Amino acid sequence: MEENYSVYMIETVCGKLYTGVSTDPLRRFKEHLSGNKGAKFFRSATPKEIVYLESGLDRSKALKREIEIKKMTKKQKLTLIKDHNTQA
Repeated sequence: MEENYSVYMIETVCGKLYTGVSTDPLRRFKEHLSGNKGAKFFRSATPKEIVYLESGLDRSKALKREIEIKKMTKKQKLTLIKDHNTQA
């Protein structure tokens, strides 16, 4: 059974970017907001909004894409977000 995975980026209130993978990015964002099941990253940075979403990937491709994005500089990530949002 192939699931529909998404790679997402969340911007924090202080401007940091967090990259993650989930089958339900909205649920995951709410978990990050609640602080209960969210990533340790959000203990020191409050999530603001999902700024990038790439859907329709299988688990393997999503994890590889997450690694690619995490290796990018912040400037490259901001360009990716801008380009992605102008296509939508």
